[in-house]
Amino acid sequence: MNPWFLLSCGAGLACWPRTAVRLPFAWRLPRVARGGWWPLPALLVLPFLGIGWAMATLVLTVTVRQEHRWRARAKTALAEAELTASVLRAMISELRAGAHPVAAAEAVAEAMPAAAGRLRGLIAAARLGGGTADPDAPPALANAWELAGRYGLPMADVLDAARRDAEAEIGFRRRLKAKMAGPRASAAVLAVLPPVCLLLGEAMGASPLTVLTGTGAGQLLLVVGSGLIWAGTAWCRALTGRVASC
Repeated sequence: MNPWFLLSCGAGLACWPRTAVRLPFAWRLPRVARGGWWPLPALLVLPFLGIGWAMATLVLTVTVRQEHRWRARAKTALAEAELTASVLRAMISELRAGAHPVAAAEAVAEAMPAAAGRLRGLIAAARLGGGTADPDAPPALANAWELAGRYGLPMADVLDAARRDAEAEIGFRRRLKAKMAGPRASAAVLAVLPPVCLLLGEAMGASPLTVLTGTGAGQLLLVVGSGLIWAGTAWCRALTGRVASC
């Protein structure tokens, strides 16, 4: 089959429009396939090295993208916990100094520009006397605020309990990151080792790139090898996620 036909079909699926109405049976591409840019390296490789290299490049591109997004999510979660703890500490200080909760939240928003946008909806809802369930507000702050208002509890004490929980989460995430640094480094070395071995083989005169490029069996092995690299990194992420959820 013509490789250009297969590539055109893949590009068409990548550009598939979203359904206007969310039906229960509406088919959608996986999240990893909706980035838009991920087929481009394979498109560049295909005319020069063939369909096998293009598919391997596609798999490796997806692997790198998934690993990057996983690390970005972990970093974002830690930054979110640190911001929440900082906001709670500042709120507790203002409340224990005698400030009204709304005035305390306004003072924190003014003193911490990074949290101003997150607190704006909470402040507006509190001023209007409505609920504080704002999706942009830190969940720990919104829940503590609502709990204190519903049951008449001292808000400073409720926020202090939420602060202790947030700081415990920060400590857990930092310890987990430190303990998982070794296994993640080992997984990264194992993922990079096959390409390094190819370069060493070329330097020794074994010509593995010629085999992988010029023969059908070589291109098939190239696709299988890239798939194994993806499976290894995915398994490492699954094991780390299982440790984090325990």
